[in-house]
Amino acid sequence: MKRNVHFRLAIALGLSMIVSVISGCGGTSSAADGEGKVKVVTSFYPLYYFSKEIGGEDASVTNLIPAGVEPHDWTPKSKDLTALTKARLFVYNGAGLEGWVEDFLHGAGSGSDVIRVEASKGVDLIQGNPEEDEEDHDHGHEKGGLDVDPHTWVSPRSAMMMATNIKDAYVKADPGHAAGYESRYADLTARLKQLDAKLVAGLSGFSRKDIVVSHQAFGYLCRDYGLNQIAILGLSPEAEPRAQDLIEIAKFVKKNKIPYIFFEELVSERLANTLASEAGVKTLVLNPMEGLTPEQEKAGDDYFTLSERNLENLRKALG
Repeated sequence: MKRNVHFRLAIALGLSMIVSVISGCGGTSSAADGEGKVKVVTSFYPLYYFSKEIGGEDASVTNLIPAGVEPHDWTPKSKDLTALTKARLFVYNGAGLEGWVEDFLHGAGSGSDVIRVEASKGVDLIQGNPEEDEEDHDHGHEKGGLDVDPHTWVSPRSAMMMATNIKDAYVKADPGHAAGYESRYADLTARLKQLDAKLVAGLSGFSRKDIVVSHQAFGYLCRDYGLNQIAILGLSPEAEPRAQDLIEIAKFVKKNKIPYIFFEELVSERLANTLASEAGVKTLVLNPMEGLTPEQEKAGDDYFTLSERNLENLRKALG
């Protein structure tokens, strides 16, 4: 898989010269659309949503990873590089999630004036990856990324810091519309605080604290709201668990009378179903909010509706 990632990056970088010719010498003027809106490129869904909410009428936001695609196994194409060369802001998560970022930004060329925004900067990151075997370092992330849990956005407490980083970048890039960015940021932060309060109230009072998940994506949610995740897979959903790991988790589920095993829509539910069948329990969805399915997109779902649904399913599993 890593060979494939590098091959696709090589193609993108090889086309960067063509892209620079197409984009011309517009410089700063190319970073705004015809209506004067700041052009923003985001790496995946949560950052797209936060950027849209804060940018409002003053920004034109493009998301790189389409609906229904799992971000751990995605790499940019030449059209994505073209979008980057025309943008004023590039918002990415960091913390090892997007192993392709440095090559991607290099492909934009030294003449690019894009402002890079590492949204997770300032978040108290969860270090280490005890659930994943060393041999899985070639799956999903560049080497090193697996040493930190990158799934910061799943907790609204981390999301508030990420929103602050995005807002600050907007103000820097477009100070003339700072009041609008500040106002919309305040509204988004208020909604995140409300969500935080709902999670605190909704997840307290349960004697059960353990949840079994298919993908180790809920560390920040568990840390902030007093839960403990037992993951079938590690930080990358592309990794394969060892048979011994599955046996141990099945034993844990039976011994502790865990009623549900959680899976997510954007990756195969095969392992969760296999383990649930072995342990004699049911499955439920716990969404890491890495992206919307096409159906969720059509239904108008967003970060908050997915979070509310997660809360409902967590309460069902803990009760």
